[in-house]
Amino acid sequence: QVQLVESGGGLVQPGGSLRLSCAISGSIFSINLMAWYRQAPQRELVAAISSGGATNYADSVKGRFTISRDIAKSTVFLQMNSLKPEDTAAYYCNVAGTTAWGAPVEYWGQGAQVTVSS
Repeated sequence: QVQLVESGGGLVQPGGSLRLSCAISGSIFSINLMAWYRQAPQRELVAAISSGGATNYADSVKGRFTISRDIAKSTVFLQMNSLKPEDTAAYYCNVAGTTAWGAPVEYWGQGAQVTVSS
């Protein structure tokens, strides 16, 4: 049973920083993509990192957010700097991969609320 456990959300003032973590428990045969989405009210892709380490960001967070991973700890991070009120949302981590026989699998974290307000 694979679970994604998120941590690190909270309330921060504009201009502040937060770091989200998403730890994978259980085994995924092959991970293809790890990503962060946010929803407020629609869900949008914030950042993604491929198995090869290539990263991609939404235009709205480029230069402010950084996605990274610790393969040994099966954890993906989202460092968020220079936060703005419009970054307020529930943030979800997402992992897409395949099973040993090639079937696609996808998992979601439970969500972490980030609120940017003075």
